[in-house]
Amino acid sequence: MTMRISPFIAMLGLVLVSPLKAATPMTGTVSIDLPPQTAQFKPGTGVDLVQKDCLICHSSEYVSTQPPLTAEQWRGEVVKMKKVMGAPIEDSNIDAIVNYLVTQYGKK
Repeated sequence: MTMRISPFIAMLGLVLVSPLKAATPMTGTVSIDLPPQTAQFKPGTGVDLVQKDCLICHSSEYVSTQPPLTAEQWRGEVVKMKKVMGAPIEDSNIDAIVNYLVTQYGKK
């Protein structure tokens, strides 16, 4: 007598065994070489603060590719980064950072 496994039973077996393989942790080390950062903030008054406080989380390219914002909009972004996202921006530096962003990347 020949035993035949139904396709349903075969699929059920695969479904039950698949999570076991997926849950197996990876061994070894994986390393990735990222390309060097080539974009830079435009020079200007306050660029040092922007580099110190913004490059922790963002590339300069991230800032330069944003749509041009008004002073009020840039202030909202900077305050959000500080209060919501936890950026280590000192309150005394917010005006200088906003002024730089408006001058270099704001609405003309």
